[in-house]
Amino acid sequence: MFYHVKELQYHAKPERPDPLFAKKLQEVLGGQFGEISVALQYLFQGWSVRGNGKYKDLLMDTGAEELAHIEMLATMIARLLDGAPVGDLETAAKDPIIGAILGGMNPQHVIVSGLGAMPADSVGNRWTADYIIASGNLLADFRANLNAESQGRLQVVRLYEETNDRGVKDMLSWLIARDTMHQNQWIAAIKELEAKENVVVPSTFPRELEKQEVSYTLFNFSKGNQSAQGRWAHGPSMDGLGQFNYVENPVPLAKKPVLRPAPPYIHDTPPAVLKDTHGLVPPNMK
Repeated sequence: MFYHVKELQYHAKPERPDPLFAKKLQEVLGGQFGEISVALQYLFQGWSVRGNGKYKDLLMDTGAEELAHIEMLATMIARLLDGAPVGDLETAAKDPIIGAILGGMNPQHVIVSGLGAMPADSVGNRWTADYIIASGNLLADFRANLNAESQGRLQVVRLYEETNDRGVKDMLSWLIARDTMHQNQWIAAIKELEAKENVVVPSTFPRELEKQEVSYTLFNFSKGNQSAQGRWAHGPSMDGLGQFNYVENPVPLAKKPVLRPAPPYIHDTPPAVLKDTHGLVPPNMK
């Protein structure tokens, strides 16, 4: 059960209208790493936890807070759109400032949402559930959560640098601080799970069923060998179960594949055309 409290978690009031910045804020609301994504990612991960306990409670706590952040951003976007010039372009163009603002405004903020926020990113792409990750494996999911919070905080910081509005900066400063906490909490949870399970996901797959002779090998598959200088190329593996090694000149371990022709009813390119022989292409087509 969810219960909505009418007050905002934190202030969301700009000093002045700014339709262009409202458009930019849509990214951290409805973009790939926006608040809609992390809210639903954490909630679906929490709902899928088999049993109760601290990990599920952490997910539900954080997912519910991200819903509050959606409300804050939606409120800020609506307020940034207050007083936006939405009239005739010719009239607006007579005032260079108004014309410039109108020229950068998202027209859907007028036409579609009536001066309100939308579940979309800064260029109008609608939010999609393809953005969220909820696998049922908490270590894998918490690593995805750390990435989401890292990318999200990076984007909010960039937006913070793009505005001089003290009200907007104040709200963004709050969100940046909460992303600091969320990155720290996911790191703490990841380290706790790694201490219990080790670092490779999933920990439940029998190691004898994988080709262990290449489990800790870095293959040099690009020009140069600078990658050989990293921690990942020499010494004990991070899971403590092997030794890293580096192969300077990898060699193929299997023959060149040869596929049989598809049956005629598939209507692939005829095998004769694929043969590297002369005379198959008419002279006027060469």
